[in-house]
Amino acid sequence: MFEFHGDSKRYFDIQVENTRDYVIPFIQKHVDLTKGKRILEIGCGEAGVLKAFTNIGCTGVGVELEERRLVNARKWMEAELNTGKVTLISKDIYLVNAKEEFKDCFDVIILKDVIEHIHDHSKLISWMKTFLNPGGVIFFGFPPWHMPFGGHQQVMQSKFLSRLPYFHLLPFGLYEWILKLMKEDVAQFAEIKETRITIERFEKITTQTGYKILKGEHFLFNPIYKYKFRIKPRTQFGLIKRLRYFRNYLTTCVYYLITPIENK
Repeated sequence: MFEFHGDSKRYFDIQVENTRDYVIPFIQKHVDLTKGKRILEIGCGEAGVLKAFTNIGCTGVGVELEERRLVNARKWMEAELNTGKVTLISKDIYLVNAKEEFKDCFDVIILKDVIEHIHDHSKLISWMKTFLNPGGVIFFGFPPWHMPFGGHQQVMQSKFLSRLPYFHLLPFGLYEWILKLMKEDVAQFAEIKETRITIERFEKITTQTGYKILKGEHFLFNPIYKYKFRIKPRTQFGLIKRLRYFRNYLTTCVYYLITPIENK
């Protein structure tokens, strides 16, 4: 486990900085965020990503399944909560009553390091159209399943497993046996293996559910590696980006911005 995974405040600050430096500029190329846009983040955790957006004048709603993570979010976003800039909801996104709890639609929806944890990707992506404003966009940032640490083993308790690339690609029975042997949370990591998503699968679902891809960026070195390994972020080589399927193994992160086709 990397140092900041055990320090929630440090991780919150990293999310704020990473969003400010990489996510917001990526979105800004298609959406003017300087006019008080309304943001929804699904799987907001401690709300560091939302904090970066409120810092530039946006308002936000964060939905998070784990109430324990919102305890810190409410502490570190107290000023925003008190002024109505942020609303935090502790609930499974599929159980949210959008009309009553969201009250209004959004200009930008954010799913950062979240889609790979959610079951039935097609259902969620299709449903999100219903609470987008005209011209609204959805941002996705996720690690392709086949990349070296696509099983999120970097957060495992075992130092050996946390640094072992590609072992999440083993057959499920063997993978599960190793997790049990090393006393890891089998359910947590088995879920990621079940809900895995590749670049090709994501692009296919996007098309099938009626969206247009506005922009896609593939990273050889994920921007977050700046904090994990002190490695400067680097976009993927053009040749590798064009090699379907193979690119998943060497691409540590992708960013996508999509919009419903009717919003063209």
